[in-house]
Order: sequence, then C-alpha cells, then structure tokens
Amino acid sequence: MTREDNRMLNTLRVIITGVAGSLGQATAARARELGARVVGVDIAEADGVPNVDEYHRVDLLDRGALRDCFARLGTIDALCNIAGGFAMGDTAYDPESAQWSEMFKMNVETVRNATMAAVPLLLRRPRGAIVNVGANAALKGIATMSAYCCSKAAVMRLTESLSGELRGRGINVNAVLPSVIDTPANRAAMPDADWSQWVTTRQLADVICFLASPGASGVHGALIPVVGLS
Repeated sequence: MTREDNRMLNTLRVIITGVAGSLGQATAARARELGARVVGVDIAEADGVPNVDEYHRVDLLDRGALRDCFARLGTIDALCNIAGGFAMGDTAYDPESAQWSEMFKMNVETVRNATMAAVPLLLRRPRGAIVNVGANAALKGIATMSAYCCSKAAVMRLTESLSGELRGRGINVNAVLPSVIDTPANRAAMPDADWSQWVTTRQLADVICFLASPGASGVHGALIPVVGLS
C-alpha cells in the first residue's frame, strides 16, 4: 500500500452508526488510520467509546432525533451503516415470535433512518458514499433464521435501490456481505467453532473504508461478499 493509498480517507468526515460494537470500532479505527475524521453514532453511553473524533448518543430508531443530530453536523462525506443485530431459533410460522419485528427494526429501520438523515448532507458535497452491511447468509433462506435473512435481504435490495436513485447525484451506495464475523460475542456463542475460518473485523473494515473512499467512485450498487475462509 502506498502512502497515498494509506491516506485515502484524508480530510473526509465519516459517520459510523453502531460505532460502539466490535465491527463499528474496527471500522472507526481503520477510518482514522486512513485519515478520516470519524463521527460515531450509537445508543451506548458516551464514556468508553474510543476511536472517534466526536460521538453522539442517539437512538437510531428515533427518526426525528437522528435527523436533528445529523443536521447539526453541517457536512459529511460518507455514512457507514454498521448498526444491526442477529437472532435465530424461531420458525417463520411462529405467531408468538418477536424476532421478525426486532430484526427489521435493528437491520432495516436503522439503515433507512440514518440514510434519510444523511442524504441531504451528502448532496452538499461533490461526492459522497453510503456503505451498508448485508449478510452472505441472506443470499438464501435458512431454517429458523427467516427474520434475520429477510431483514438482511431487505438491506441488500435497499442498497441496490438507493444506488439507482443516487448514483447520478454523486453518491455511491454499496454493501458488504460478511459471513460469521470473528467477534468476542460470536466466540462465546460458538466456542467449538474454528474461529480461524471466520472473517475478521479488520478485514471487513478494510473493505468498508475502501467503499467509503474516493477510490470506489466507480462502484455502484455492489454487494460484496467478505467471508474470510468460511
């Protein structure tokens, strides 16, 4: 990597939602290494959220509060929609399951709300980027994972739709599709798995930051699998 490549986000202002989580932190750290000024957004308490230049505690499901928060920022160059969640175990036909509502709120509504708040700011700049997180697993349906798969599939179709709407206005919209991510939570949940096969948060962060950078100006509506060795 050349010195120029290593500063590919230099001077850019990047919003990262879900910044307090494992992938959010990895993305924030990498973005700052690449020269970005990172604005972190999450519902976590402000104390103990490193790797950001400024932090805003906002409920991503509160569309009005999120819009007000973003409007106060003035200008931004990229939005990385990292916030989301995972759930499995319930069948698609279970009338008592709350997973459908939970997954669509966490994975779809957060992306839509942040995007609605960010696009007016991105349009003020010569060029902007939105990077979403889909899921490789959502390329097909999986038993007892319908809520998760359907919500992430919605993110993927939303990414493509937004790209069609915004590509002609200078905004690139793309998504990464990870497999199982190597995080402390996933290691605890699957202690017998071969963790070396999982994609690392740093590997994902590298791709996310590239898609947020001017180097990806020709990439529109891409759904990029980032799956490690799995």
